[in-house]
Amino acid sequence: MKDWLDEIKWNADGLVPAIAQDHRTGRVLMMAWMNREALALTAAENRAIYWSRSRGKLWRKGEDSGHVQKLHELRLDCDADVVILMVEQLGGIACHTGRESCFYRVFENDAWQTVDPVLKDPGAIYSHVGTGKLHEH
Repeated sequence: MKDWLDEIKWNADGLVPAIAQDHRTGRVLMMAWMNREALALTAAENRAIYWSRSRGKLWRKGEDSGHVQKLHELRLDCDADVVILMVEQLGGIACHTGRESCFYRVFENDAWQTVDPVLKDPGAIYSHVGTGKLHEH
């Protein structure tokens, strides 16, 4: 039997882009990277586990913030080179800035406009704000 992970077209670094969407609304919450181990663990544990390129290690979403992403469905695109995670975002915050989504800026009038509010101050979410370790992806 073929291993389902072998069907994925990993990039030269052994990674695949992973898009997290709210399983109820369909809103794109964030994009991060997964290696083979991260994707296997995501499926096994039913929670989003990414590969942190900046830290060079597995990143269990919510390990610092408590904003865990519970997996509801995992999808693979037609080219087998992007995965989508349909998730329940615990706490309603996916972004390290304290917003619902990492995609909170809209291009209007030749500039990026912030359109989504901060739901929780990052300083209240992370104990290491200001250490340069905050942004994961």
